Amino acid sequence: MTKKSNIVITVPDGLCPFLKAEVESLGLGLPIKSVTPTSLSTEGTQLDAMALNLRVRTAHHVLFQIAALRCRDADELYKELSKILWETIIPSNEYLTVVSNVRNDTIRDARFANQRCKDAIVDRILARKGRRPDSGPDQTGAVVSLYWRGDRCAVYLDTSGESLSRRGYRRIPLGAPLQETLAAGLVMAAALKVGEHFVNPMCGSGTLAIEAALAASGRVPGLTRQNFGFMHLLGFDLRAWEEMKREAKTKVLKTIPSQIVATDESEKAIEAARKNAATAGVEQLIRFEACDYADTPMPTASGGGAVILNPGYGMRMGEEAELVDAYRGIGAFFKQKCKGYRGAVFTANTALAGQIGLKAKRKIPFANGKIDCRLYLYDLY
Repeated sequence: MTKKSNIVITVPDGLCPFLKAEVESLGLGLPIKSVTPTSLSTEGTQLDAMALNLRVRTAHHVLFQIAALRCRDADELYKELSKILWETIIPSNEYLTVVSNVRNDTIRDARFANQRCKDAIVDRILARKGRRPDSGPDQTGAVVSLYWRGDRCAVYLDTSGESLSRRGYRRIPLGAPLQETLAAGLVMAAALKVGEHFVNPMCGSGTLAIEAALAASGRVPGLTRQNFGFMHLLGFDLRAWEEMKREAKTKVLKTIPSQIVATDESEKAIEAARKNAATAGVEQLIRFEACDYADTPMPTASGGGAVILNPGYGMRMGEEAELVDAYRGIGAFFKQKCKGYRGAVFTANTALAGQIGLKAKRKIPFANGKIDCRLYLYDLY
């Protein structure tokens, strides 16, 4: 657990600048070795990987490298993987999943690479332990990640398992909710400072408001999640993990010096958002109210803050025309009720964004799943 290796942290497109700022602010002393649009590379121990899983808000997966191989085809992949001491890494009674990212001329389907990798692992464990792990696609147990380019192959343990966007608090997701990691990035992009209010009309299932409350109270996202990939590896240090969580809990604020307001015209949405917030442990920090976005109660105390809306994108035929009035209404809402705040609108529709009628001081690109989006930021004087 104390041996250092390369750690790759993956994120959706657009979030890496926020991930980099997070890693630098954690105080773990992890060096930033390289940054791409969808990943950050650092170096640390498996204990550092555990800490990243617990504390980082924008990451999807934390990958701990265990080998770098040279293999031209699937047979060489099997041969080289069979040399790794898998019986000292993965328990024979575990559940194993292999995922891969492959660009090799001999591999037409990445599932074949997954199969050969899995075969090498379980065959070695069976030969030495007399029993082999079960395997399948669900990333709920031990997860091995293969990154293969040409004849170079990097082998990682995915210490996260399922994506870290699955915090565990969103029991009632409703329609097409924002991923928790994306919501955390949008809150960071709004540059929310200590003591500033956060207002989220059109809150849906409440993900933006919940992520704002988690950040404001210092509650790390991993506290609400029960399962990580590192828990299914030999040598998992349960005592160290429990100590990490205990220390994190001591830093959680019960009250915050600002207000967080979340509104939606749907009573059902507000009820779902309230229940999700309760699961996340931040219900007491958020004021929920069912009302039209234009009637959202704005905190009047000094301090300012950010007001963020995530309206419909109008992606289906006929929907765009129906949303024109809503986007124009957002502009009026900003002008009339949000003076002194920073306004923000997250959307994939540039034409509708133009209907807001205000000049954005900045447009930050993000990916919402496979949809290219922008966060439009406005100073509301």
